[in-house]
Amino acid sequence: MTKTKNIHDRINLALSQTLKSAKESPAPPKLAAAIDYAVFPGGARVRPSLCLAIAQACGEDFPEIGESAAAAIELIHCASLVHDDLPCFDNAALRRGKPTVHRAFGEAVAVLAGDTLIILAYENLAKGCMKCPERLSGLIKTLTKSAGLPFGICSGQGWESEEKINLSAYHQLKTGSLFVAATCMGAISAGEDPEPWVELGERVGEAFQVADDLKDVIGQMDKLGKPKGQDAINSRPSAVSELGVEGAIDRLQGILSGAIASIPACSGEAQLCEIIRHQAKQLMPSFAADKVL
Repeated sequence: MTKTKNIHDRINLALSQTLKSAKESPAPPKLAAAIDYAVFPGGARVRPSLCLAIAQACGEDFPEIGESAAAAIELIHCASLVHDDLPCFDNAALRRGKPTVHRAFGEAVAVLAGDTLIILAYENLAKGCMKCPERLSGLIKTLTKSAGLPFGICSGQGWESEEKINLSAYHQLKTGSLFVAATCMGAISAGEDPEPWVELGERVGEAFQVADDLKDVIGQMDKLGKPKGQDAINSRPSAVSELGVEGAIDRLQGILSGAIASIPACSGEAQLCEIIRHQAKQLMPSFAADKVL
């Protein structure tokens, strides 16, 4: 899709510019290389794409705000992956088809790289809002809520250390929180009320987690970019372990249909529906993609 390609190009340019300034002298070469390695070439950029698509649909008046918000979301996401892959958590060897950051640069540099990406996310937001500083507060509050306690990624990660796990809370916090941030920050970037966009973020986030659970069981390693079966190996909660493969697919179909139906009225609603529908088909297993409405 041309519209999606344009969004991806804007996101990657914003990320490149952010990392370029961070890697300037006197930045330590190994740490500078590690942050670049963690962000590029990148995955599907689903979260920042959602953010920027919503900003466009809401009639963005300051494009640089939407771009900085989208880049900030992706930087937080990449930081969470770097930390999640560490030996103290998943001890993962591969991420996006290449060695994880701690395998490539060592644990100490990986911890610093994740920390650096988090700091860059907030610095990037501040720079992006210079022409309209009144939007910065809402963006910072939304991003912070999605990353920390009790409603963010850290809280979701913490559930993995509990003996009894609330699967719905786990999915919503570890994965869904950043999708809610994406939809809300897209609206805020365009000067709109974020509240009507919460449901869409929640539904897309839950769908993404269920799809990830399915891929961990039935996906192909060359497409996953990481080994299969990691949920079982690491005793992580999973929609497949709870519902079975067919049950998880039915659950995913219902969530995606609800996501498309929950899109609020806006000037670019029709185009946004098409973008969400396209992303939904990418999430569904190939043999079930035609079930997306």
